[in-house]
Amino acid sequence: MHRITIVGSGFAGLTAVQSIRRTAPDAEITLVSPKAEFIYYPGLIWVPCGIRSGEDLRIDLRPFFARMRVRHLAGEATGLSADGRTLETTAGPVENDGLLIGSGGRFIKKLPGIEHAITPCEGIAAAQAIRDRVKTMDGGSIAMGFAGNPNEPSSMRGGPIFEFIFGMDSQLRKEGRRDRFRLHFFTPAERPGNRLGPKAVDGILAEMKRRGIETHLGHKLKSFSETKVTTEGGEFDADLILFMPGMTGNTWFDNTALPRSPGGLLQADAHCRVPGYERVYVAGDSGSFPGPDWMPKQAHMADLQARAAVKNLLGELQGRAPSETFKVELVCIVDANDTGMLVARTEKNNWVLPSTRLFHWMKLGFEWWYLRPYR
Repeated sequence: MHRITIVGSGFAGLTAVQSIRRTAPDAEITLVSPKAEFIYYPGLIWVPCGIRSGEDLRIDLRPFFARMRVRHLAGEATGLSADGRTLETTAGPVENDGLLIGSGGRFIKKLPGIEHAITPCEGIAAAQAIRDRVKTMDGGSIAMGFAGNPNEPSSMRGGPIFEFIFGMDSQLRKEGRRDRFRLHFFTPAERPGNRLGPKAVDGILAEMKRRGIETHLGHKLKSFSETKVTTEGGEFDADLILFMPGMTGNTWFDNTALPRSPGGLLQADAHCRVPGYERVYVAGDSGSFPGPDWMPKQAHMADLQARAAVKNLLGELQGRAPSETFKVELVCIVDANDTGMLVARTEKNNWVLPSTRLFHWMKLGFEWWYLRPYR
């Protein structure tokens, strides 16, 4: 009976659990995370307008772990032995025959004044804070933007900001208050959302213009204050700032000898294995993977990487060399509370379908379908 340890109860970790159980029903699985719960982050965009509450997105994983025969260890990873066979945690050491790291990424909080901004994808509390702040505002300026990791530009998650700003526009119009607010979108990139593909950038910028959203593009960010966003190209008023900084690796990686990428993530090969380590794999935001520069930091990508990692890990446990790779694919619906734009990209193709109500309902339906195994 092989002992497999998984770090993280996010998209990568839970997909790994299902993949292991399908092909290795007798494996002993230990999953380490602070709580036996899963937060469905894509649904955070609907908290400010009330389509979803925080509890709608918080899934108690205890029944799922019981069905999957997973031992959940409530704690956080703190280090790793030199050969990768012992994971150090706040709840004690955990020995393993194979390790999969899916503990996510960490937002870089170095910009002066960043304490004045809300990072929407930090969790339910952040989304609720946006909801509550907007409720109390009679008008003013709301600024939303994102940036990357300067040492690894692909280590970013900017897509949700498009959804938050389009959703805010729709929400304020529905409430009859849009004329009292100025919405600003900002980013150091000259072509925001370029990872979605050139067609998507054009569509997103055209949609912002149609909705009266002001844009501030191509200028390096300098600082935030309670009332302003300052860039090298000037400054503008902001009574509420939403900002998604670039991402880097977890702090516990510093207590290991695992190889790191320039941006601080765990280095991975095409098979999701950490080079130089037997039976140590990474999936999702924790890893830096070979591939095109538009490879997304996205739940769908984490799922694809986790499935490949599990196949290779189980193969190694049976004496086979890793051979499974993952498909690089971006699929998302840029939602605006009542409509959505479908964007898909592979290494060969790029599709952008215009906003319709159908795609909004499809995104809601996908949420229901995705969460079924965990409820």
